[in-house]
Amino acid sequence: MITGAASGIGRSLARRLSGLGSPVAIADVDEAGLNATAAMLSGPVFSRVLDVRDAADQLRFADEVREWLPAPLAAVFNNAGVAVTSTVAGAVPEDDDWLFQINFWGVVHGTRAFLPVLIEQDDGVIVNTSSVFGLLGVPYQSAYCAAKFAIRGFTDALRQELRGTGVRAVTVHPGGITTNIARNARFRTDPEGLGRTKEQMAAQFEAVTMTSPDKAAAIIHRGVEHGKARILVGPDAYLFDALARIAPTHYYGVISRLQARLRARQRESV
Repeated sequence: MITGAASGIGRSLARRLSGLGSPVAIADVDEAGLNATAAMLSGPVFSRVLDVRDAADQLRFADEVREWLPAPLAAVFNNAGVAVTSTVAGAVPEDDDWLFQINFWGVVHGTRAFLPVLIEQDDGVIVNTSSVFGLLGVPYQSAYCAAKFAIRGFTDALRQELRGTGVRAVTVHPGGITTNIARNARFRTDPEGLGRTKEQMAAQFEAVTMTSPDKAAAIIHRGVEHGKARILVGPDAYLFDALARIAPTHYYGVISRLQARLRARQRESV
Protein backbone atom coordinates (compact mmCIF):
# COMPACT_ATOMS: atom_id res chain seq x y z
CA MET A 1 0.00 0.00 0.00
CA ILE A 2 1.35 3.40 -0.99
CA THR A 3 -0.03 6.84 -0.19
CA GLY A 4 1.06 9.91 -2.14
CA ALA A 5 1.09 7.70 -5.23
CA ALA A 6 -0.10 10.33 -7.74
CA SER A 7 3.45 11.56 -8.35
CA GLY A 8 7.03 11.59 -7.13
CA ILE A 9 8.42 8.83 -4.94
CA GLY A 10 4.99 7.28 -4.40
CA ARG A 11 4.41 6.85 -8.12
CA SER A 12 7.91 5.46 -8.62
CA LEU A 13 7.44 2.97 -5.78
CA ALA A 14 4.16 1.82 -7.30
CA ARG A 15 5.74 1.36 -10.72
CA ARG A 16 8.74 -0.48 -9.31
CA LEU A 17 6.79 -2.88 -7.10
CA SER A 18 4.13 -3.54 -9.72
CA GLY A 19 6.83 -4.23 -12.29
CA LEU A 20 8.29 -6.84 -9.96
CA GLY A 21 4.93 -8.64 -9.81
CA SER A 22 3.44 -7.25 -6.60
CA PRO A 23 -0.23 -6.28 -6.39
CA VAL A 24 -0.28 -2.61 -5.40
CA ALA A 25 -2.90 -0.54 -3.56
CA ILE A 26 -2.36 3.16 -4.25
CA ALA A 27 -3.96 6.25 -2.75
CA ASP A 28 -3.77 10.01 -3.16
CA VAL A 29 -5.99 13.07 -2.90
CA ASP A 30 -5.07 13.94 -6.52
CA GLU A 31 -7.49 11.83 -8.54
CA ALA A 32 -6.10 12.70 -11.97
CA GLY A 33 -2.54 11.94 -10.92
CA LEU A 34 -3.64 8.74 -9.21
CA ASN A 35 -5.43 7.56 -12.35
CA ALA A 36 -2.32 8.30 -14.38
CA THR A 37 -0.21 6.21 -11.99
CA ALA A 38 -2.70 3.33 -12.13
CA ALA A 39 -2.54 3.37 -15.93
CA MET A 40 1.24 2.89 -15.76
CA LEU A 41 1.07 -0.28 -13.67
CA SER A 42 1.38 -3.70 -15.26
CA GLY A 43 -0.10 -5.84 -12.49
CA PRO A 44 -3.11 -5.89 -10.17
CA VAL A 45 -3.87 -2.45 -8.74
CA PHE A 46 -6.43 -1.08 -6.32
CA SER A 47 -6.71 2.69 -6.66
CA ARG A 48 -8.45 4.90 -4.10
CA VAL A 49 -8.84 8.67 -3.76
CA LEU A 50 -7.89 9.33 -0.14
CA ASP A 51 -7.26 12.35 2.05
CA VAL A 52 -4.76 11.01 4.58
CA ARG A 53 -5.98 13.57 7.15
CA ASP A 54 -9.22 11.59 7.50
CA ALA A 55 -8.57 8.89 10.12
CA ALA A 56 -11.94 7.21 9.61
CA ASP A 57 -11.45 6.99 5.85
CA GLN A 58 -7.97 5.54 6.35
CA LEU A 59 -9.59 2.77 8.42
CA ARG A 60 -12.14 2.16 5.64
CA PHE A 61 -9.34 2.06 3.10
CA ALA A 62 -7.44 -0.52 5.16
CA ASP A 63 -10.55 -2.73 5.26
CA GLU A 64 -10.95 -2.38 1.48
CA VAL A 65 -7.31 -3.28 0.86
CA ARG A 66 -7.59 -6.30 3.13
CA GLU A 67 -10.61 -7.53 1.17
CA TRP A 68 -8.99 -6.87 -2.19
CA LEU A 69 -5.54 -8.31 -1.59
CA PRO A 70 -4.90 -11.67 -3.23
CA ALA A 71 -1.97 -12.25 -0.84
CA PRO A 72 -0.80 -11.10 2.60
CA LEU A 73 0.04 -7.40 2.91
CA ALA A 74 3.82 -7.11 2.65
CA ALA A 75 4.42 -3.39 3.17
CA VAL A 76 2.67 -0.12 4.00
CA PHE A 77 4.33 3.01 2.62
CA ASN A 78 3.00 6.11 4.38
CA ASN A 79 4.51 8.50 1.89
CA ALA A 80 2.13 11.42 1.26
CA GLY A 81 3.57 14.85 2.08
CA VAL A 82 3.41 18.59 1.43
CA ALA A 83 5.57 21.62 2.21
CA VAL A 84 5.26 25.15 3.57
CA THR A 85 7.92 27.84 3.15
CA SER A 86 7.91 30.58 5.78
CA THR A 87 9.84 32.18 8.60
CA VAL A 88 8.78 31.21 12.10
CA ALA A 89 7.77 34.80 12.87
CA GLY A 90 5.78 35.15 9.65
CA ALA A 91 4.13 31.73 9.65
CA VAL A 92 0.40 31.47 9.00
CA PRO A 93 -1.02 29.03 11.56
CA GLU A 94 -3.51 27.58 9.05
CA ASP A 95 -0.65 26.66 6.71
CA ASP A 96 1.28 24.93 9.48
CA ASP A 97 -1.86 23.06 10.60
CA TRP A 98 -2.49 21.93 7.01
CA LEU A 99 1.04 20.59 6.72
CA PHE A 100 1.01 18.84 10.09
CA GLN A 101 -2.34 17.18 9.42
CA ILE A 102 -0.96 15.65 6.22
CA ASN A 103 2.71 15.05 6.99
CA PHE A 104 2.42 13.82 10.56
CA TRP A 105 -1.16 12.84 11.30
CA GLY A 106 -1.54 11.28 7.86
CA VAL A 107 1.34 8.95 8.74
CA VAL A 108 -0.12 8.23 12.18
CA HIS A 109 -3.58 7.48 10.75
CA GLY A 110 -2.09 5.23 8.06
CA THR A 111 0.01 3.37 10.59
CA ARG A 112 -2.91 2.83 12.95
CA ALA A 113 -5.22 1.75 10.11
CA PHE A 114 -2.91 -0.89 8.63
CA LEU A 115 -0.91 -2.02 11.66
CA PRO A 116 -3.65 -4.42 12.88
CA VAL A 117 -3.50 -6.20 9.49
CA LEU A 118 0.23 -6.72 9.80
CA ILE A 119 0.05 -7.74 13.46
CA GLU A 120 -2.62 -10.31 12.66
CA GLN A 121 -0.33 -11.73 9.96
CA ASP A 122 2.70 -11.36 12.27
CA ASP A 123 4.55 -10.26 9.16
CA GLY A 124 5.15 -7.13 7.10
CA VAL A 125 6.64 -3.67 7.38
CA ILE A 126 5.45 -0.13 8.04
CA VAL A 127 7.57 2.34 6.05
CA ASN A 128 7.12 5.97 7.11
CA THR A 129 8.64 8.78 5.07
CA SER A 130 10.49 11.35 7.15
CA SER A 131 13.17 13.50 5.49
CA VAL A 132 16.70 14.78 5.93
CA PHE A 133 14.75 17.65 7.51
CA GLY A 134 13.86 15.10 10.16
CA LEU A 135 17.58 14.91 10.98
CA LEU A 136 18.44 18.63 10.92
CA GLY A 137 16.49 21.85 11.38
CA VAL A 138 16.57 24.11 8.33
CA PRO A 139 15.60 27.79 8.08
CA TYR A 140 12.19 28.61 6.61
CA GLN A 141 11.02 25.01 7.01
CA SER A 142 10.03 24.99 10.68
CA ALA A 143 6.66 23.25 10.22
CA TYR A 144 8.09 20.71 7.76
CA CYS A 145 11.04 19.95 10.06
CA ALA A 146 8.73 19.63 13.07
CA ALA A 147 6.49 17.14 11.28
CA LYS A 148 9.38 15.11 9.91
CA PHE A 149 11.13 14.98 13.30
CA ALA A 150 7.79 13.83 14.75
CA ILE A 151 7.51 11.04 12.19
CA ARG A 152 10.99 9.91 13.15
CA GLY A 153 10.12 9.82 16.87
CA PHE A 154 6.76 8.15 16.29
CA THR A 155 8.26 5.43 14.11
CA ASP A 156 11.24 4.86 16.41
CA ALA A 157 8.83 4.32 19.31
CA LEU A 158 6.72 1.95 17.19
CA ARG A 159 9.83 -0.02 16.25
CA GLN A 160 10.55 -0.74 19.90
CA GLU A 161 6.94 -1.78 20.54
CA LEU A 162 7.18 -4.28 17.68
CA ARG A 163 10.29 -6.02 19.03
CA GLY A 164 9.72 -9.75 19.19
CA THR A 165 7.05 -9.70 16.46
CA GLY A 166 7.27 -10.36 12.75
CA VAL A 167 6.38 -6.74 11.95
CA ARG A 168 9.00 -4.04 11.37
CA ALA A 169 8.90 -0.23 11.36
CA VAL A 170 11.18 1.75 9.03
CA THR A 171 11.92 5.46 8.66
CA VAL A 172 12.95 6.88 5.28
CA HIS A 173 15.03 10.06 5.10
CA PRO A 174 15.15 11.34 1.51
CA GLY A 175 17.49 14.17 0.58
CA GLY A 176 16.68 16.40 -2.37
CA ILE A 177 14.41 14.43 -4.71
CA THR A 178 13.25 15.90 -8.02
CA THR A 179 9.51 15.97 -7.33
CA ASN A 180 6.71 18.56 -7.40
CA ILE A 181 6.76 19.15 -3.63
CA ALA A 182 8.28 22.64 -3.91
CA ARG A 183 5.87 23.67 -6.68
CA ASN A 184 2.90 22.42 -4.67
CA ALA A 185 4.07 24.04 -1.42
CA ARG A 186 2.17 26.80 0.36
CA PHE A 187 4.09 30.02 -0.11
CA ARG A 188 3.08 33.55 0.89
CA THR A 189 6.24 35.59 0.40
CA ASP A 190 9.98 35.09 -0.06
CA PRO A 191 11.15 34.35 3.51
CA GLU A 192 14.58 35.85 2.83
CA GLY A 193 13.11 39.09 1.51
CA LEU A 194 14.74 38.70 -1.92
CA GLY A 195 11.49 39.08 -3.84
CA ARG A 196 11.63 35.65 -5.46
CA THR A 197 8.43 34.11 -6.76
CA LYS A 198 7.25 30.64 -5.83
CA GLU A 199 8.25 29.47 -9.30
CA GLN A 200 11.78 30.86 -8.88
CA MET A 201 12.21 29.24 -5.48
CA ALA A 202 10.92 25.91 -6.78
CA ALA A 203 13.37 26.09 -9.69
CA GLN A 204 16.24 26.78 -7.29
CA PHE A 205 15.26 23.78 -5.18
CA GLU A 206 15.04 21.51 -8.22
CA ALA A 207 18.43 22.71 -9.46
CA VAL A 208 20.19 21.28 -6.40
CA THR A 209 18.25 18.02 -6.03
CA MET A 210 20.50 15.02 -6.42
CA THR A 211 18.17 12.03 -6.78
CA SER A 212 15.38 11.11 -9.17
CA PRO A 213 12.13 9.59 -7.85
CA ASP A 214 12.93 6.30 -9.60
CA LYS A 215 16.36 6.15 -7.96
CA ALA A 216 14.80 7.00 -4.59
CA ALA A 217 12.24 4.21 -5.00
CA ALA A 218 14.99 1.71 -5.79
CA ILE A 219 16.99 2.74 -2.70
CA ILE A 220 13.91 2.51 -0.47
CA HIS A 221 12.89 -0.87 -1.87
CA ARG A 222 16.37 -2.33 -1.44
CA GLY A 223 16.58 -0.93 2.08
CA VAL A 224 13.29 -2.53 3.08
CA GLU A 225 14.28 -5.83 1.48
CA HIS A 226 17.60 -5.80 3.33
CA GLY A 227 15.92 -5.26 6.69
CA LYS A 228 17.13 -1.71 7.37
CA ALA A 229 15.41 0.22 10.14
CA ARG A 230 16.43 3.60 8.72
CA ILE A 231 16.97 4.35 5.05
CA LEU A 232 18.97 7.36 3.84
CA VAL A 233 18.12 8.35 0.26
CA GLY A 234 20.69 10.22 -1.79
CA PRO A 235 24.27 11.40 -1.17
CA ASP A 236 23.00 14.59 0.47
CA ALA A 237 21.10 12.46 3.02
CA TYR A 238 24.38 10.86 4.09
CA LEU A 239 25.96 14.31 4.39
CA PHE A 240 23.08 15.61 6.54
CA ASP A 241 23.24 12.52 8.73
CA ALA A 242 26.98 12.94 9.24
CA LEU A 243 26.65 16.65 10.02
CA ALA A 244 23.92 15.96 12.59
CA ARG A 245 26.35 13.68 14.43
CA ILE A 246 29.56 15.71 14.02
CA ALA A 247 28.26 19.26 14.44
CA PRO A 248 24.80 19.00 16.01
CA THR A 249 24.44 22.76 16.60
CA HIS A 250 26.72 24.24 13.92
CA TYR A 251 25.86 22.19 10.84
CA TYR A 252 24.09 24.95 8.94
CA GLY A 253 27.28 26.93 8.46
CA VAL A 254 28.73 24.00 6.53
CA ILE A 255 25.52 23.56 4.52
CA SER A 256 25.44 27.28 3.64
CA ARG A 257 28.99 27.16 2.28
CA LEU A 258 28.20 24.07 0.20
CA GLN A 259 25.06 25.73 -1.18
CA ALA A 260 27.06 28.83 -2.13
CA ARG A 261 29.55 26.67 -4.05
CA LEU A 262 26.76 24.83 -5.88
CA ARG A 263 25.11 28.09 -6.91
CA ALA A 264 28.44 29.47 -8.12
CA ARG A 265 28.99 26.39 -10.27
CA GLN A 266 25.48 26.73 -11.68
CA ARG A 267 26.15 30.35 -12.66
CA GLU A 268 29.44 29.36 -14.30
CA SER A 269 27.72 26.65 -16.35
CA VAL A 270 25.07 29.03 -17.74
